[in-house]
Amino acid sequence: MPGRRSRRIRALAKINLSLRIVGARADGYHELQTVFQSIALHDTLVLRANDGPFALECGDPACPVDRRNLVWRAAERVWRAAGRRGSPRGFAIELTKRIPIEAGLGGGSSDAAAAVRLLGGWLGVGEEAQRDVAAALGADVPYFLEGGTALGLDRGDLLFPLLDEPKAWVALAVPGFGVSTKEAFSWWDQSSAARRSPKAGRGSHALMNDLEAPVARRHPVIGRLVRALKRAGAAHAAMSGSGSAVFGLFDDRPAAERAGRRLGRGVRVFITPTVGRKAYRRLTAIG
Repeated sequence: MPGRRSRRIRALAKINLSLRIVGARADGYHELQTVFQSIALHDTLVLRANDGPFALECGDPACPVDRRNLVWRAAERVWRAAGRRGSPRGFAIELTKRIPIEAGLGGGSSDAAAAVRLLGGWLGVGEEAQRDVAAALGADVPYFLEGGTALGLDRGDLLFPLLDEPKAWVALAVPGFGVSTKEAFSWWDQSSAARRSPKAGRGSHALMNDLEAPVARRHPVIGRLVRALKRAGAAHAAMSGSGSAVFGLFDDRPAAERAGRRLGRGVRVFITPTVGRKAYRRLTAIG
């Protein structure tokens, strides 16, 4: 692939407008009903040719640049889907992180989906095969091939596009710690809510996050942030995914900014709009 110019793609974050847990599955995952919503906060991936083995570069010391990173595993799987043997080589990816890690914003999954698209085009892997690779990488990854507002069932990977919600401005509050997805679900498994879930979850469309209560019991700041955003006038406020990020939805940017200023010290605040499906395709186009 010498002589090809570099290619660039954005990897947008998401919030979960709702996340209901129906129950545990035999495969170790959980049965979910979740509503995904894209937001404009994003990472950037740049793909370029090199003369050696695949390399992943990132300036964030908290971001692994080996096989622990889903981008690395995406490169391996796309390489095999292209019919190549051995380990990937001939290209490198530079990852610029803006989406906080272990915040429930889907940064790792979005990076992986972006890498699948970027490398799929580079290596001649078709869209159907790209979807198979995305599904094999993780439950959230297929969503990031679609974006916008979508209902996720089963593990969250059975997707049904929904009418995009009206554009809102998001005040995103990220405490100075991350939450492991595995731990968050294990805390829910230990809670009384887990024993009630078949009745409470299935068929319920309430905008709530079933993981919020068990996570907030271990990290009370999450509950305080949700309450602060509601007091500031958020139309809806909740923890996103497995945390630790908390979001509030506002009608306009000034209102979101005012809410962000009220959240106190020790919290990173991002003000970003929601992104509909059409805009998502435009913003994530390969350049």
